Amino acid sequence: MPGRSPVSAAPSPAVRELLEAKYQQFNRPDFITPDPVSIPHRFTKRQDIEIAGFFAAILAWGQRKTIINKCLELMELMSGTPYDFVRNHSASDLKSLMTFKHRTFNDTDLLYFIHFLQEHYQHYESLEDAFLPSGYARNPTVEAGLIHFHNYFCDSPYFPLRTRKHIATPARKSTCKRLNMFLRWMVRKDACGVDFGLWTRLSPAQLVCPCDVHVERVARHLGLIKRPVSDWSMALELTEVLRTLDPQDPVKYDFALFGLGVSLEV
Repeated sequence: MPGRSPVSAAPSPAVRELLEAKYQQFNRPDFITPDPVSIPHRFTKRQDIEIAGFFAAILAWGQRKTIINKCLELMELMSGTPYDFVRNHSASDLKSLMTFKHRTFNDTDLLYFIHFLQEHYQHYESLEDAFLPSGYARNPTVEAGLIHFHNYFCDSPYFPLRTRKHIATPARKSTCKRLNMFLRWMVRKDACGVDFGLWTRLSPAQLVCPCDVHVERVARHLGLIKRPVSDWSMALELTEVLRTLDPQDPVKYDFALFGLGVSLEV
């Protein structure tokens, strides 16, 4: 289980009923098209899904329509085959990436991401290994995995310091919203088909709820969060409350909180 944080009171029956209803409403295939998760859903090969999903999560900053368009642009720059591009690109292929920019994510960041992924896939079949620190079976926490991933990602003589801001870590008290969303996509699996469930060495029970502005706003309105600041401890607090509703799959309620935040002014 993730490290503990002070927990708000268990949700009232009315809040439980609302969250369950909204989870059922939003966790369905029609959620995919207007969401960044639609980017990895364009692929069938495991590694393509991982890479497309990783970029879609990292670039998930701003309006969803803009995020999707920028991700589609990036996939096109990678010839529509991200895994093949990562593994087999030439120096001339990289020149096409020099035009890419999304908010503060620029070509310097992108080139390092490509370098990191190429190095990783030369040694591993899956990106899941990047989130599994040594001895993870004895200490199976997402917190440890995210800290390990940050350190692993940055551990290169070619790492540009400016790129550090794009890979959050609990060690700096970040909520790690985008990486937690990526983990949800890769680890959760149910009959609804939104999340992929490709990774099996982490379990849905271990996941931490992605806390974007929509989720946080609704969670506070419903009394699920008491911590006044938005940080890693807040993400743990919310997840612990959601775990009282479903210990095996607490982050399924991300659908409910996010969906309510997008569709309602609360």
